[in-house]
Amino acid sequence: MTVLDRTTPIHTASAPTVASKAQAQRAAGPIGLGLALAALATVVWSGSFVTSRALADSVPPIQHAFWRWIIAIAAVAPFAARQTWRQRALLRKHIRFLLLASLLGVTIYNTLVNQAGVTTTAGNMGMIMAASPVLMAVYERLGGTRLGLRRVTGMLIACAGVLVLVSGGSLSMDFAPGDLWVIAGALSFGSYSALLKRKPAEIGGLPFLFATFVLGALMLLPVFAASYAVQGGFTPSVGTLTPLLYVGVVSSAIAFFAWNKAISIIGAARAGVIYYLQPVCVALLSFAVLGEAMGWLQVMCMGLILGGVVLGAARAKQGVRPASRENTSPDDGITSSDDGNASPDQSVR
Repeated sequence: MTVLDRTTPIHTASAPTVASKAQAQRAAGPIGLGLALAALATVVWSGSFVTSRALADSVPPIQHAFWRWIIAIAAVAPFAARQTWRQRALLRKHIRFLLLASLLGVTIYNTLVNQAGVTTTAGNMGMIMAASPVLMAVYERLGGTRLGLRRVTGMLIACAGVLVLVSGGSLSMDFAPGDLWVIAGALSFGSYSALLKRKPAEIGGLPFLFATFVLGALMLLPVFAASYAVQGGFTPSVGTLTPLLYVGVVSSAIAFFAWNKAISIIGAARAGVIYYLQPVCVALLSFAVLGEAMGWLQVMCMGLILGGVVLGAARAKQGVRPASRENTSPDDGITSSDDGNASPDQSVR
């Protein structure tokens, strides 16, 4: 009888520990996937700045943006058209949200980046765009999300690296007109990314992607027509079609899908920290493709940016607590994140 009295409390006390460990393991998988998808989109988009600069003299910026989305629509259509048609009533119901997302993420953002490529370098575009995660974090904080000390610290360190890189290590900021276009683009992209957290969960990932591409291209159509009438078209060649195929298929269809999915898993603030990798990727691509020099200042700033990304994206350790029905439910697909906010599983169906 004495043995039973001693062993029974040990057995009942271990059950919550096992349950909480299993819960932590289940949460770690989706977070890792979200970070990987955000990194994939960031690396792919880094090449877009190089192509924007490469096409600046041969393809008018607005026409570049328009044909990019036409190619993206053609690439996504075989996989998304049927699902989009099945959800047409749902898409009509949320048409205002779709129009705003299309305007910010498709129509405005990439057009501004292409315009910037006319008067600034690919390196500057990548570095300035790295400021957009700050706006993402501000939006999340205004929405009531607690960012946490670790994530804020990582964001500030990475942002410091970007500022030093842009300023060349001095206190003065000498912006070209293209730099101002990129700043406007960063504001647009940051707003788009924050808006994604409000995407209705019942809209599938592919129908959302396809609908925003179509709506964004339609909103670009009048401006495209004006550009064609004033500036004329461009001559199709390997040098123009190859970059357009890259930005249309890889940077648009694949990267936007990965980014949208990442935000649905880990949120805009944490995905925004990963986005700080972009100036590092752009600098490496500029060095490898364009032959731009890389000095000690660039290397030091890359270290700051990478350190901030690692710190801000890391998952905070949590104490072992008994699992409760309040925190998790196997049926509702809700997992608690390290900042205390629940993130719905918006897997693409």
